[in-house]
Amino acid sequence: MIFVGGSPLFSSSSSSQGSENLQALLEHPVLISATDSFKAIPERKISVPEGSGLEGSTQIKHVYIFQREYATVDPALVELVGTDEATTCVGLVIRNQKTGMTSVAHMDSPEIVDFGLAQMLSLVADPRLDAELDVHLIGGYEDTSCEVCPHCSGISVSDRHIEPEGYSFPLCSKIVEVLHKRQEIFHIQTLCILGHNTRRDSDGNTYPIFNGFVVETSTGSVKPATFDRSSRCPDEIVRRIRVTVSCGDPSWNGKLLETYDTHIDRFQIAPCSWVPYWRRHAFILQKLSDPEILLKCSTSPYAEGPDFVDNERRVFDYLIQHPNWKDTFPMRKPRIFHRSADGGWIKC
Repeated sequence: MIFVGGSPLFSSSSSSQGSENLQALLEHPVLISATDSFKAIPERKISVPEGSGLEGSTQIKHVYIFQREYATVDPALVELVGTDEATTCVGLVIRNQKTGMTSVAHMDSPEIVDFGLAQMLSLVADPRLDAELDVHLIGGYEDTSCEVCPHCSGISVSDRHIEPEGYSFPLCSKIVEVLHKRQEIFHIQTLCILGHNTRRDSDGNTYPIFNGFVVETSTGSVKPATFDRSSRCPDEIVRRIRVTVSCGDPSWNGKLLETYDTHIDRFQIAPCSWVPYWRRHAFILQKLSDPEILLKCSTSPYAEGPDFVDNERRVFDYLIQHPNWKDTFPMRKPRIFHRSADGGWIKC
């Protein structure tokens, strides 16, 4: 069930589609005000200072989430949790108001929403209690034009039948649809998505305003944020590989990638397999020019960050050098990283 401003937005018996409910949320004055407040917050830049030389060495205990990953964190163990590099993807935050347990996911496809939400809620919503859950949606933008824009035109909700194409709108619609159908109480606090997260250049091209955010787990405060390479840890390249090849691994169909052990504050990066084809494919892609890689590898080639192509090339290099997934995940065991004394990560 979805609540806004303390009141249910839709009847529990409502059979409205996700797109219709999404349009109602985008027009809600409480959420418009909250989005304006979110946009006024200075963007926080997360970086790991040089220190002991350990991967991810920092005094602030944080957990970073890549595309298609999720993590649920305990505020007693983790100070910050967040993600970035989102263009057509959507970052979802679910936080238990009583316990402070916070789950963050970087969703990239409607196909992972149903099971992905169940994964996130497994450690956030206690079935024995009537949990009140705060929800924040940040990311996705108007990645394609549409004849009827669902949140900035003057047409009433009841008269809108044309949905925009692209990647962001179907994903946002699916998330809202599943939140509405579930029995838990979801209080939507931030809705910085689609038109609310879109800027235009002088030629009318669209770009996301924000690509990431960070959650302060002790308070639940959510702020715009970017992470540099030093803070996208641990095991950056292997986790990027999983995003690339998980579509071909049937064990991850419809699921978010598991990446973090909540109970003992360690990264437990679940295995993912790939076939020799990926090495051949990486060889081909590595020979392309930077603009060609953008067009081949991104759903939003004109909205990616300046390091997108470099990150892709590092992924290609790894696949070329490690064509057998068993070298990366021997015996299909997870890759485990313990938290060091100074907050960084040490591989077991």
